[in-house]
Amino acid sequence: MTTARTLLRAGAVTLPALAALHAAPVISTFGPLRNRLMPRLSGRGRSGHVALTFDDGPDHLSTPHFLRLLETRELRATFFLLGSMAVRSPRLVKAMHGAGHEIAVHGWAHRPLLLRGPRATYDDLARARDTIGGLTGTPPRLFRPPYGVMTTGTYLACRHLGLTPVLWSAWGEDWRARATPDSVYDTVARDLRGGATILLHDSDCTSATGSWRNTLGALPRILDTCREGGLRVGPLRDHTCTSPLEQGAPARSFLQGVVP
Repeated sequence: MTTARTLLRAGAVTLPALAALHAAPVISTFGPLRNRLMPRLSGRGRSGHVALTFDDGPDHLSTPHFLRLLETRELRATFFLLGSMAVRSPRLVKAMHGAGHEIAVHGWAHRPLLLRGPRATYDDLARARDTIGGLTGTPPRLFRPPYGVMTTGTYLACRHLGLTPVLWSAWGEDWRARATPDSVYDTVARDLRGGATILLHDSDCTSATGSWRNTLGALPRILDTCREGGLRVGPLRDHTCTSPLEQGAPARSFLQGVVP
């Protein structure tokens, strides 16, 4: 019997109260508030580094283009994979891992977790984690929810599965039908600074058809801007703080202490 059912049977909590408890973490979806008050969830890292992350892959039609560009630049990134996409391109997943990229979890299916209960949320994350870990031989450590929407059930599932939720502090809004390489760059640049985590998409499986081409077109300029600003680009695993002054808090990895 779940905790929710136990509380209901005991009359300790009402259905509206349970719904509010389930949805409370959704407040972290609001970027400005999250970036200000939830630095670790936003993926804030050391001041001289920028974490480059991609969602919604792997896609055999688009992801290889990003891998080639990153290889040319001698850079690695973090890819948040959908389990449903990973099983379609297992060799690509293994190639990404073999090339040194960090492989993380974006869930099994790209559906809002706000509409799922704790059990369905756990099952989705566990299925994706086990599938991706089975392909790479390395248990994934990081999770990013579809649409960036967290719930109480999501936090609990992450705790039990050994996953740390990480959202972002800069994005390109590259999924939009009206996006262009210039708009993607401009949107990222607006919030691009040392310690940022950038969200882009290497697949259009949940975005406007062909939108990945705009992302790919903007990426070289984003990387050039980081280099010109003296910022190193890499995966989230290299994004930890090394000085208490970099976040105004005791030195620690942003991967610690996120799950309540």
